[in-house]
Amino acid sequence: MAAEPDPDVAREAIEYCYEQGWTDGLPVIPASRALVDQFLAHTGRPPEEVLWRMDHLGTECTVETAAINAAMAGCKPEYFPVVLAAWDAVMRDRAAKGGGWQSTSGPAPLIVLNGPIRQQLGFNSTGGIFAGGFRPNATVPRALGLMLRNAFGVIPHVFDQTTQGIPGRWSICFGENEEVCFWEPLATEMGLEPGTSAVSATLTRTYEFVDNRHTQNPEHVLWDIADTISRTGVLIFRSQSVTVVLGPEHAQMLASAGFSKADVKDWLVEHCGRTEADLRSAGKDAVSEGGLGGRSAGEEERASPDTFTRVLPGREDVMLVVAGARNAAMSMVVRVFGQWSNSAVAIEPARAPVTAASPEGG
Repeated sequence: MAAEPDPDVAREAIEYCYEQGWTDGLPVIPASRALVDQFLAHTGRPPEEVLWRMDHLGTECTVETAAINAAMAGCKPEYFPVVLAAWDAVMRDRAAKGGGWQSTSGPAPLIVLNGPIRQQLGFNSTGGIFAGGFRPNATVPRALGLMLRNAFGVIPHVFDQTTQGIPGRWSICFGENEEVCFWEPLATEMGLEPGTSAVSATLTRTYEFVDNRHTQNPEHVLWDIADTISRTGVLIFRSQSVTVVLGPEHAQMLASAGFSKADVKDWLVEHCGRTEADLRSAGKDAVSEGGLGGRSAGEEERASPDTFTRVLPGREDVMLVVAGARNAAMSMVVRVFGQWSNSAVAIEPARAPVTAASPEGG
């Protein structure tokens, strides 16, 4: 009979990790050589492959470094292909490659999974997608956060220049609830074959509820979403990208009314924005070439008070996802940090476990 693990030894190992500055404030799993090798066995990518370099900091992250941090984050070894795909997906964002990780906004990665991998690994796609309680949903994004910290030195009060940040900076990861929607899944919309296990990701700034359970008119819901997107408090650029995570009730209402995904996006592009008077009241009425600025305009450049300025340039600036439980008509508006990549990354197929060779004649 195997001896029970010694909790005091485990605590000492965790405290050692704290002393080395390897944690994000929460306990981590000490990453032994044997454990890291289990992670590496789940990918065909060589351990020395460089995932990304921060040239201005002189730092880089390899596949092996990613495996170490995924282990410390509490991932299971079989999650590792998802971690690698999530990293590749979020790094398709121009903002992520352009210093966004160190921004004063404290952007958070939003990670969305499609395909059978959701059920295979137990990712939550229904109730509580933005909350905790599911190991893969919590540990995959945490792995990315530890990679940023330990490989690149993006640490609060050092290279991380976040002014205030948002809760859940390293915990927003969920599966799309494909089973309750009439529309194509996000990864399929992005060009991958139906049924492909894939990740889409982007850097985000804020998350805001749209709670509308008071109507059966789909345009009422769209107006509520548009008003949330158009809030002046988040308008600092001339245009923006946005993610709309529709709850199943809102998604099914829109689909049943004949709206396609493209129709919803086009409606939002047409109606999201503010009048000159609204922008002027918030000191954000600077207009140049029809776009919103982040300052107050001078008298010579002010437009008429009823001039309407759109804030979404086109349908490619809207990521539309269906997720959550079908128990209340709620959705979420997610502010994208910059512009999302409009793409999905296929997850590397699972590899067969490495086993010892059978003896000859056995």
